[in-house]
Amino acid sequence: MWNVPDWLAQRARLSPDRVALIDTLNGDRPITYREWNVQANRTAHFLQHALGVRKGDRVAVLAKNSVAYLDIWFALAKIGGVLQNLNWRLTPHELRQLVAEGEPIALVYDPEFADKAMAVAESLEDRAPRLVSMAEPAAEGHLSLVQREAYPDTPPSRPHLTPEDPWVICYTGGTTGLPKGAVLSYRAIMANAVNTVISWGLSCEDATILNAPLFHTGGLNVFTAPLVYIGGTSVVCREFDVEQTFDWLESGRVTVYFGVPTMFIMMQNHPRWEKADFRHLRFIISGGAPCPLPVFERFWAKGVDFKTGYGLTEAGPNTFWLPAEQVRDKPGAVGYPLFHVEVRVVDEHDRDLPPGEVGELLIRGPHLFSGYWRRPEATAQAMRGGWLHTGDLASYDEDGCFTIKGRRKDMFISGGENVYPAEIESVLHGHPAVAEAAVVGVPHPKWGEVGWAAVVVRPGARLSVQELEAYCRERLAGYKIPKRFFFVDHLPKTGANKVDKRALRERLFQQASPSSTTSGDA
Repeated sequence: MWNVPDWLAQRARLSPDRVALIDTLNGDRPITYREWNVQANRTAHFLQHALGVRKGDRVAVLAKNSVAYLDIWFALAKIGGVLQNLNWRLTPHELRQLVAEGEPIALVYDPEFADKAMAVAESLEDRAPRLVSMAEPAAEGHLSLVQREAYPDTPPSRPHLTPEDPWVICYTGGTTGLPKGAVLSYRAIMANAVNTVISWGLSCEDATILNAPLFHTGGLNVFTAPLVYIGGTSVVCREFDVEQTFDWLESGRVTVYFGVPTMFIMMQNHPRWEKADFRHLRFIISGGAPCPLPVFERFWAKGVDFKTGYGLTEAGPNTFWLPAEQVRDKPGAVGYPLFHVEVRVVDEHDRDLPPGEVGELLIRGPHLFSGYWRRPEATAQAMRGGWLHTGDLASYDEDGCFTIKGRRKDMFISGGENVYPAEIESVLHGHPAVAEAAVVGVPHPKWGEVGWAAVVVRPGARLSVQELEAYCRERLAGYKIPKRFFFVDHLPKTGANKVDKRALRERLFQQASPSSTTSGDA
């Protein structure tokens, strides 16, 4: 079987002087592929010799985005190590379970999260990973990544790596319990890059903003890895910041961008939105959750090819593409399967459904994960019959164009009718006084389940329950209209900036208790 190439070494040969990264944490410093490869070589030697990392060893990272984080990821590809990227929003208790399960040889931490890292290590006692600070000063007994500067910049000794060897253990969203570690092989990450480059039309001239978290597959694989593969540029930002995002999108240097709906809603609620000029952008992809149609329309009014994507940690994540000429004709559709992707829509018995019918989306292709880390039963359940059962609901039209209806677990049945919260949320976002909205299904003695809506009102606006009900009644069938509306200051979010429906449901039940104020004017 063929040996896996060293991505950065190959790029440094093919396009040494092209800018690979722009480091916004250090004065917007450009870093060429030659320079990045040199630094990744030093990092690889440090991992090998200071930490003893060998093929298959895990290295956990608990940090916000940085060039150093990317150095570690691509250095591991040089020596066969495996990145275990941890969600810095998790508690030490949650992180302890993931670290105990992954058994990393080292835990590299951002100084901001030193206390979490030390708490995790202390709780694991003799099974604790070696702690490494990303910056000086390091705590007593800890190593520092800064020490890599003393190591050679020559290529490290490299084991034979096959396409099926793991490169990343990337965690699922975890909104229904402890996240599962999806094992992403070199084959899966490369197949996603190939699919993306040839199906989305990426080139070495493309540049993106990397402000989606690197503990999420969106940060790693929507654009970052594909752009390395083709020789493009990533603008590395510590995290999503609205002002910074406007600055870069209007700079003329960024051509493509990925975000989740919450990020785009925050942009559209910002004072800079009205005058922002994004016409030079080739396209923007929204993913991670269903995006309300009004968000699309506001970008389209600015001449931006704004479309929704679809993916999940276990598959790519890039799976579909909607051609530019169909974006407005098929609003909200994710489009057609990428070049090396097969998809189906099936009923509860895995029988194929015809156009127009809603069922579970199944995916097959070389971009799929290898399984969940040390969870064979969960892997077998997800990969029944050789197809990834996504748990997402979808339909397709006569043209073979797919639309995602939402998560199967989010759908509820009211009076015998299927209700998709994403459809209701899209309507609510169309109201001029609504900044954000989310809908969850809750038990009801008569209808089985009904919807409850949480609404964040725009600053300075006023809105009543009666107004919202009337607005919805003009646009939705009666069984889809939420039975209760709650005005809230904000919606709870996951680490990837998606609405946390589980936390929201718990909050609304608390708010609905007799001792709490429920709904009313805002």
